[in-house]
Amino acid sequence: MYQIQHADSFGAWKALVSSAFVPLISEPVRAGSFAGSIAGNQFGSVGVMEVEATAHAVRRAEDLLAAGDHPHFKLNLQLSGRGILLQDGRETLLRPGELAIYDTQRPYTLMFEEEFKTLVLMFPQQQLGLPVAQLREMTATAIGAEHPLGRAINPFLGQLAGLLPQLQGPVGHRLAANAVDLLGTLLAAELHEHDELAIDGHHRQFRSIQAYIDEHLTDPELCPGSIAESQYISLRSLHKIFAQSGHTVSEWIRTRRLEQCKRDLSDPFQHHVPVGAVGARWGLPDAAHFSRVFRAAYGSSPSAFRAQS
Repeated sequence: MYQIQHADSFGAWKALVSSAFVPLISEPVRAGSFAGSIAGNQFGSVGVMEVEATAHAVRRAEDLLAAGDHPHFKLNLQLSGRGILLQDGRETLLRPGELAIYDTQRPYTLMFEEEFKTLVLMFPQQQLGLPVAQLREMTATAIGAEHPLGRAINPFLGQLAGLLPQLQGPVGHRLAANAVDLLGTLLAAELHEHDELAIDGHHRQFRSIQAYIDEHLTDPELCPGSIAESQYISLRSLHKIFAQSGHTVSEWIRTRRLEQCKRDLSDPFQHHVPVGAVGARWGLPDAAHFSRVFRAAYGSSPSAFRAQS
């Protein structure tokens, strides 16, 4: 349900901003009165919030990272005013219409030296379906209207902010998921461009294999052997390529399938689809096996997860 919460003192803001996102340290940047509000909703695993406040800064300090929070990315789309985002040794100025992502598992700072309004999306890192290690190269990097995909995606997100009071139920859930999908498309395009410019052919081949896996997740016959054949490499070479990623090939396939299943199970528009059919759709046709690996990954059966979503 859409909620709007106001803070008319800095003490109240400190508690509000940490409860709405992750534990943060809030600091004033100048003396004077303070006012702020956070409005929005939680749509499944995606939080969509509009933050409006007077000048201040927030920090995700090192000592707050051990709080046990699940790994999330946050997206900021600047709606008015200007902000500065710092993470991973990078600093970017966010102007109205520009967006940037940052990782809640590593320290960051957001500073606003004037009154501002920003749209914040917060979602599990795995929901993007992109390698987290590579996305660290893109945190605290502004993407604006000059970006080919930014010209389409940034206005969509801005319009989403205006619709927040009306977004409810399954429609809001689907739009929030679509917003993350669009962001994933934009970031995938950036990663692809970086790969094309990279000297490391091994890295490009790894990305190519990942893309092939995503395109064939629905095929229950997808396996290391078929992937190696498609890439014209030996099975040994395939395993060697994946060894540096920290995953085996089979682990990567299973994880990507389970992520898609989890998304479908949490989609209110798909509650009529039997749980077994969701697993089969993503290449896991054995219902018992699907339930077992889903529970191992997420701590509950597919049916229980759906009931809780």
